[in-house]
Amino acid sequence: MVPALSMGAGTFGGRGELFGAWGTTDAEEARRLIDICLEAGLNMFDTADVYSAGASEEVLGAAIKGRRDEVILSTKAGLPMGDGPADAGTSRSRLIKAVDDALRRLGTDYIDLFQLHAFDAGTPVQEVLSTLDDLVRAGKLRYTGVSNFAGWQLMKSLDTADKHGYQRYAAHQVYYSLIGRDYEWELMPLGLDQGVGAVVWSPLGWGRLTGKIRRDQPLPAGSRLHATADYGPPVDDDLLFRVVDALDEIARETGKTVPQIALNWLLQRPTVSSVIIGARNEAQLRQNLGAVGWNLTADQVARLDAASATTAPYPYFPYERQEGFARLNPHPVRRMEAAGSEA
Repeated sequence: MVPALSMGAGTFGGRGELFGAWGTTDAEEARRLIDICLEAGLNMFDTADVYSAGASEEVLGAAIKGRRDEVILSTKAGLPMGDGPADAGTSRSRLIKAVDDALRRLGTDYIDLFQLHAFDAGTPVQEVLSTLDDLVRAGKLRYTGVSNFAGWQLMKSLDTADKHGYQRYAAHQVYYSLIGRDYEWELMPLGLDQGVGAVVWSPLGWGRLTGKIRRDQPLPAGSRLHATADYGPPVDDDLLFRVVDALDEIARETGKTVPQIALNWLLQRPTVSSVIIGARNEAQLRQNLGAVGWNLTADQVARLDAASATTAPYPYFPYERQEGFARLNPHPVRRMEAAGSEA
C-alpha cells in the first residue's frame, strides 16, 4: 500500500551539473520537508544511487533517522556510478554491491521498494531476478520493481519470474504526464493485465507544467530547464502550449493551480499507484500536496485528454481510429470510461 503522492529526493544533495540544477537540499531542510509530508499523510520517499552520486540517499537517510518505521523508502540502481565495467548494470555482483551501498547511505537494514533504473541488455533476465529474489529472502528488500522498461522487457521479466518462482516486479516507475502520454499505448495495458502499478516520475513534464512556462515568453530566470532541458523527455511546443491553455482555463474554473490540476489528472488514470512530486522548498511542496482531496470533473478530464492527445504509433493507431479494431481491443482508458458510464 502506497500513498497517492510520493516525494522525490532528486533535489537532495545537489552534486553535479544535472542534480545541482534540481536543488541543493541538505539534511536539515530535508527533515523539514519530510515533516510536512508526514503531516499530510505522504510517507513514501523515492531516490536513486545515481542522484547526486549517492548524496541524495545520504541526505534522505539522515533526514529520516529515528523514524524509519514511519516511512516507505524507494530507491533505484543500475545506471552508471563510475567509468569502470563493474560500476553499471544489474549483474549479480553489481546488484549485491548496489543494495549494500544503498543500505549504508540510507542508514537502514531494509529497502521497501528497490527498482532497476534501466534494463540491462548485457545481463540475463534470470540472473537479475534470482539475485533480487535472494536479496528479498535475505530481508534486505521488501518489494522489487523496474523503471524505464519497454513492454517486452517487463513482460519477459514477469514471465521468467513466474516460471522460476521468483518474486514478481510490483511496480514500474515511468514517465507520464499531460505532455507525455506514451505510457498509455503499451505499458498501461500491460500494467492492467499483469497487476503492475505505475509510480510516475516527472509528472509535470520536466518542469514544463509548473504554470511558469508561457507561449511567446522566455524561460523564467530560475527555471531548471536552462541547465537540464536536454536531459529530460522532449516535447513539441504546439502540444505544450495547447495543454497549458487548457490547464489555465480549468485553473480559472476551479481555483486550483496549474500543477495541482496536472497532478490530479494523473491520479485519475488507470494503473497509477503513486505520483512522485518534487520540491525545492516548502512552498512548492505545499502547493503540490494540494493536488489531492478533490477531483476534476469528467468534463474537465475530457478537455485535458483532448488537448493532450497525439496520434498513436503503430500498431496502436488502428485501435484508436477504426471501430472494428477498437471493438476487439478497446484502449484501457476507454474501457475505464465505459465502465464508469455504465455504473
